[in-house]
Amino acid sequence: MYHEARTQLQTIRDLLRFAVSRFNEAGLFFGHGSASAYDEAAYLILHTLHLPLDRLGPFLDARLITDELEQVLGIIERRATEKIPAAYLTNEAWLGDFNFFVDERVIVPRSFIAELLREQLAPWIRNPDEVDSALDLCTGSGCLAILLAHAFPNVTIDAADISPEALEVAQRNVADYNLEQQVNLVQSDLFAGLEGRTYDLIISNPPYVSAEAMATLPEEYRREPENALGSGVDGLEATRTILNEAASHLNDRGLLVVEIGHNRDNLEQVYPDIPFTWLETSAGDEFVFLLKRDQLP
Repeated sequence: MYHEARTQLQTIRDLLRFAVSRFNEAGLFFGHGSASAYDEAAYLILHTLHLPLDRLGPFLDARLITDELEQVLGIIERRATEKIPAAYLTNEAWLGDFNFFVDERVIVPRSFIAELLREQLAPWIRNPDEVDSALDLCTGSGCLAILLAHAFPNVTIDAADISPEALEVAQRNVADYNLEQQVNLVQSDLFAGLEGRTYDLIISNPPYVSAEAMATLPEEYRREPENALGSGVDGLEATRTILNEAASHLNDRGLLVVEIGHNRDNLEQVYPDIPFTWLETSAGDEFVFLLKRDQLP
């Protein structure tokens, strides 16, 4: 098939059609930035050809030279046959207008907290200039820590993760945004390495996938670090620790914001006395909760 493609396909339009067909035929899963085979094909082609990611139309009928054709077909083939997330093939992931370096050492950035940081967590934080200290727990690639730094101009941030390999990726991203003086990377198993440190704001997108869901994840998710996804039998192991220990790491008027995937019902059953505030996101109000320090155990 790919031999025929090399001899018969000529334009970006040809490659786009071919890629969409291959991706649909391969039964790929799209959960790492693209919503469909078409979106993913367009992104991979434009990225590989060093073209603007938002300008497909003007280039559709452009013909490719041999080397360009080989490069595009190569990345299409890897995506279709190896089921590697596109972000690992391009070493790039986006949250809104921010792009980050990623590879297999970190999960591909995706968090509803990113949406909330664009609004500076309003109305829960009335004056962003007064947020002096924050913690991004389970920082992974450092993406949310970097968004924190842009949302709150006076904040000093600890970005913590259990994985030294993930922190290597985070360090690269922090440096790319020239935030070394504002973001401090810490190797820590949740709060274990943060004794004595307190914050005005703690955010976390921790592991939250249950054991049952882990067993049925699409191949693309299995390319990501397992310890960044799975969290015990019910998916709440990390969240329990966060809830039980966060109060001692928050200042008097501090806030805790945590993303928990599809675990809202389970969480409310386990903690019926905690008055969770569920924040509205583009996908609904059941994925991210907020608590004030005095509402925590």
